[in-house]
Amino acid sequence: MFAVALSMVVGAALGLSLAAPPGPMNAVIAEESVLRGWRAGFAAGLGAMSADACFFVLALLGVVAVVQDAPTVRAVMVGVGGLLMCYFAYGAARGASQPLTTAGGSDGKGFRKAFALALTNPYQIIWWLTAGVGLLDPTAVHLFGHTLASGGGPVTIVGFFGGILLWITGFPAALRAAGRKVDRFGAVVAYLSALVLAGFGLSFLWSAATALA
Repeated sequence: MFAVALSMVVGAALGLSLAAPPGPMNAVIAEESVLRGWRAGFAAGLGAMSADACFFVLALLGVVAVVQDAPTVRAVMVGVGGLLMCYFAYGAARGASQPLTTAGGSDGKGFRKAFALALTNPYQIIWWLTAGVGLLDPTAVHLFGHTLASGGGPVTIVGFFGGILLWITGFPAALRAAGRKVDRFGAVVAYLSALVLAGFGLSFLWSAATALA
């Protein structure tokens, strides 16, 4: 029983290690949350989580290992991700001047934007080439003298996606709560999101150009 609970906790920690760090994906979630409401932010988070589900399936099929041994393919993916980030940075800057939407609805654009960006997000790609590979072999993880052995694999995976779900639920809610208390909070977050996306985008474009040169 302890090993199962430990597997769940480890999985949730892995999910949070992917979802919580500041970066382009959380910039998109923040932008959607403060400009269009909690549901839009949550939908953007679901887009990112859906991309992780795709990466998980690709890892199971062995495609991740193939990409790991193909530096040119990785460089091209990083370059595409950089272009998308710059494009979405422009959209975030434009959206900052628009009035906040308080109805809490979502037209699905946030989901599609986050999904497309996550599929080419170098951080997520690198995560799945490293920590994500370990997720497929939980028996290799030993904590407090316990091994995440047979039966722990599915539990760890459930915990992993549960950790991501916890973040994409709580993060937009916290932003909306803060937005109701701080004047012009939405515009500030949108501009910061644009800066974050542009910064990461230019950095990734430089990395891709250097790798391909």
